[in-house]
Amino acid sequence: MSAELVTREHRIPCPDGVQLAARSWRAAGTIPLPTLLMRQPYGRAIAGTITYAHPSWYAAHGYWVIVQDVRGQGDSDGRFGGFAQEAGDLHATLAWLRRQPLGNGRIGLYGFSYQGLTQLLARPDTPPPSCMAPAMCGPDERSHWASEGEAHWWGLGLAWALQLAALQCRRGGRNDDWWRIRTSLESGAFLREGPALLEQIDPDGMGWRWLRQNPADPSAWVRHPIPAAWLRRPLLLIGGWFDPHLRGTLDLWRRSVAAGGSPELLIGAWSHLQWDRRCGSLDLGPGAAGGVDRQQLAFFERHLRGDEASDQPAGRAFDLGSSRWRDLTRGSAGGTPPAWELAGNGLAASSTDGGLLVPRGEMSLPPAAVPAPEPPAPPVLSLVHDPWRPAPGRGGHLGLDAGPVDRADLDSRTDVMVFTASPEAAPRTLFGQPLLQLEGWSDQEGFDLCCTLSLLEADGRRSLQISSGVARFLGEDCRSPRRREVRLQPLLVTLQAGQALRLSIALAAWPQIAVNPGSGAMPWGPAGPDHRVITLSLRPAGSALILEPMPSVTLAPAD
Repeated sequence: MSAELVTREHRIPCPDGVQLAARSWRAAGTIPLPTLLMRQPYGRAIAGTITYAHPSWYAAHGYWVIVQDVRGQGDSDGRFGGFAQEAGDLHATLAWLRRQPLGNGRIGLYGFSYQGLTQLLARPDTPPPSCMAPAMCGPDERSHWASEGEAHWWGLGLAWALQLAALQCRRGGRNDDWWRIRTSLESGAFLREGPALLEQIDPDGMGWRWLRQNPADPSAWVRHPIPAAWLRRPLLLIGGWFDPHLRGTLDLWRRSVAAGGSPELLIGAWSHLQWDRRCGSLDLGPGAAGGVDRQQLAFFERHLRGDEASDQPAGRAFDLGSSRWRDLTRGSAGGTPPAWELAGNGLAASSTDGGLLVPRGEMSLPPAAVPAPEPPAPPVLSLVHDPWRPAPGRGGHLGLDAGPVDRADLDSRTDVMVFTASPEAAPRTLFGQPLLQLEGWSDQEGFDLCCTLSLLEADGRRSLQISSGVARFLGEDCRSPRRREVRLQPLLVTLQAGQALRLSIALAAWPQIAVNPGSGAMPWGPAGPDHRVITLSLRPAGSALILEPMPSVTLAPAD
C-alpha cells in the first residue's frame, strides 16, 4: 500500500451540456489503473463512508476511485429527477472513464442504496463495466423502495424524502426550509407534519411522489429494466437481514441467475446503516465484525486484476443464532419446508403463554401427544386495536431503530397475540422467508396485520426479534372471513437448545407504517379522532406459518 495519494476534481460532460462533478483518488506512481466508480446524491465528500471505507483506502490498494455527484445534487449541474435520470448519465460517465489515460479500461462499480441502483440503470446500448457490487437496492420502486404488504414505509419513507428535500434546500440556499426539516426530524414531529413539509418544500420530489402513490396498485409504479448483459456480468450483491431493501437484493440475485449470470451473494446481520458486529441492541460478536470492505476488495481483485474463474462459493450469509458466517450454494432446496400451526387455550392476547406454535401434522396426533387446553379453546380468537395506543413497531427492517431488539415487553401487551413453540431439544437451523397464512376478518373496513418472529430465551426473559412483516387490507372485503397472508423478512438463524420460536401478531406497527383508520381509506400518518377501534377475528384452525425456501440459493453443509 502506498501512503502518497493524489486527489483531483473533475467535470464530466453529458450530451445535453450538463456537467457532473466528481472527485478521484489514486496512489501516486504507476498508471493506468483499474477504476472504481460510485455515483451518489449525498455529496461526493461523504463518499459512501457511512458504510464503506473511505475511497483513499481502495486507492491505496491500487485503484483509481471516482465518486460522482449525480445530476442535480452536490456540485453537479441540472435538476435532480431521481432514478429516471441515471441510465443516460451512467452512459456518459462510463464513456468518459474509458477515454481517460489514468484508467486501464477495467471498471468496477460500487455503492449501496441509491448508489447501488445507479450501477444497474443502463441504456440498452451501454457497454457494461467489468463487474459491479450493488448493495441494498432493487429495481421495483413499489416493493423495494417504498412499501411492503401494500402499506407505505411511513417512518423510513418520510425521513428519506425529507433528507432529499433538505439536500435541495441546501443546494438552493433555502436555509429556513432546511432548518424546518431538520427541526422536524430531530423532534420526531416529521411523523405527523412531514407530508405538509414535503408538499410545501419539495412537491416534485421522488420520495414525496412515492408516498402519494397507491401501494396496492402495481401499475402505478416504476419497475426499472436492467439489461440482461449487465445481469450476466460478475455481481457481488450485498444485503442485510435488517435492511428494508433485502427483497430487492434477492430479486436481483434471482434475475441474474435467470439471465445466465453467476452472482455472488453476501447477507450480513446488518441494518441499512449498521454493517459491523453491533446491530440494533445486539452485539453479534467478533465473527460479525469488519464490515464489507475486505470482501468487496477481494471481489474487485478477482475481477479487475486476477483470475475470474477462481473457485468461490455462491455467497455467504450470517447466522443470527450461531453468530457465524455460512456458505451458500446455487440451487433450490428440496423437501417439505418447515411449517407450524396456531393453537392454544384462547388467551393468546391476554397471556404470553396462551398461544402455541405446533409443528404441522402434530395437531392430529393422539390427545396424549398434544395436551388439550382446559377449558376447550374457542374456535375464533379476538384481537382489539385501540387507535389511542396503537401497538408500536420496534427494530426489524422497517424501524428507524432497525436491527434485532428485545420485544418481550411488547409481547406482554394485550393488543398483541403471541404463539410460542416448544423449546428446541437440539440446535436447529432455519433459512428462508416466513409466510403466515391465516383466516381473519374485522368489524371495520380496514385492518393491518403486523407480525414478528422472535427467539425466546430458555428462561423466558428475552424475546429477540429476528424477522417481521406487514400486510394491509382495505375495503368491505375486510368484514368477510378470508385467507390472509403476511410475508416476513427472510432469515437465517440457528435456534440453540432451550430456545423457542415465537410468533407475535398485532394490528399496528407505528411509526413503521401509518395507523389504519378502519374506514377503508388509505392510512396516512398517526391516529386521529376519526380512527376507529378495530376488532380482528382470527380462526386458528387451518392457519400456518411456513418457512418458504429462498430463491435459487441454499445453505452449504455446515463445517
